[in-house]
Amino acid sequence: MSKPHPNDNLATFKLVVVGDGGVGKSALTIQFFQKLFVQDYDPTIEDSYIQHTEIDGQWCILDVLDTAGQEEFSAMREQYMRKGDGFLLVYSVTDRQSFENIVNFHTQILRVKDRDTYPMILVANKVDLVGQRKVTEDQGRELADSVRIKYIETSAKDPPLNVDLAFHEVVRVIRIQPIEFKNRTKKRRGKKKKCVIL
Repeated sequence: MSKPHPNDNLATFKLVVVGDGGVGKSALTIQFFQKLFVQDYDPTIEDSYIQHTEIDGQWCILDVLDTAGQEEFSAMREQYMRKGDGFLLVYSVTDRQSFENIVNFHTQILRVKDRDTYPMILVANKVDLVGQRKVTEDQGRELADSVRIKYIETSAKDPPLNVDLAFHEVVRVIRIQPIEFKNRTKKRRGKKKKCVIL
């Protein structure tokens, strides 16, 4: 498929990468955009990346925000959560605490968005560090099932594992979810009408 013309009216998806500090959010984002693995970098405060991407035969613009995981930047969270169309909830499989804190990020996003569900996926990162793993795949899948989101295991190291898939999957969820939400709204309206008739 040919690249889009600059004047094409493309859908823009604002994706936000969230999770504790040190789980590899920046490594995943840089691997996705620049196709390289960065071992050492200063803790992120907030970095934004934009590029044209083809997903399932449709071109779109991805606007990705790589956020601070450090607790001292937690006041900024609500601000970026308001902007996001979809979220990658990232934890490190070598860090049990980062896994347990995912529920807090998930809950806060739903509260800020005032929704029961929102486009998100759970990303279990650093799966290349097999000997240091503290969170099993089953535990990750169980958490994802409990909050009704998809689960993906990733590694930003070369060769990367599922990095492109993770970002593409969030866009797929965004594309699907508004339809499901509309359908649920229609059903609720239908039930209300029946009550009125009775």
